Amino acid sequence: MKALLIIDMQIGSFKPATPRFNTDILIYKINKLAAAIRENGNKVIFIQHDGSKENNFILDSSDWEILSSLIKDPEDLIISKTANDPFYESDLQNTLDKFGIKELVITGCATEYCVDTAVRSALSKDFKVIVVKDGHTTADRPHLKAEKVIEHHNWIWENMTPTKGNVAVVEFEKVIEEFKLEIKRTS
Repeated sequence: MKALLIIDMQIGSFKPATPRFNTDILIYKINKLAAAIRENGNKVIFIQHDGSKENNFILDSSDWEILSSLIKDPEDLIISKTANDPFYESDLQNTLDKFGIKELVITGCATEYCVDTAVRSALSKDFKVIVVKDGHTTADRPHLKAEKVIEHHNWIWENMTPTKGNVAVVEFEKVIEEFKLEIKRTS
């Protein structure tokens, strides 16, 4: 069983003061990925940051809310986290175990923080990880443009030393094609 992790796609991360690279395209891709993974009987999991400790993304505030342009299904799961690592003191591991999920497809925001930490943490727990190469985003940083941060992290993930799990960095179109093939195989 697989799960699509949609990390920190919350209103507070997508304000005019913090523009993210290719936001509209990313939202489109996440919605398509979510629809395809649901159709295959797999799980969509929204990871939602609770930054109450930092006095931002406070539970039930508008910044904490998932972007309204993302399509949520009543069967989708929401996991709250309080650190960059979505596994840290959260219900994520128990939820994945409950559904027998061994493969994670990872998307979201921000590439160099929560997305990167999710990838590394999942690998250390021996999950098979697919990072959607063009399915994560960040903002420009003082020393590096967002596009370069994304490119750099995709390169790092592609070149990581394997664990019992493994990581593949795959373009959106190829991930969608694989989902469609799985649907045909199970039909």
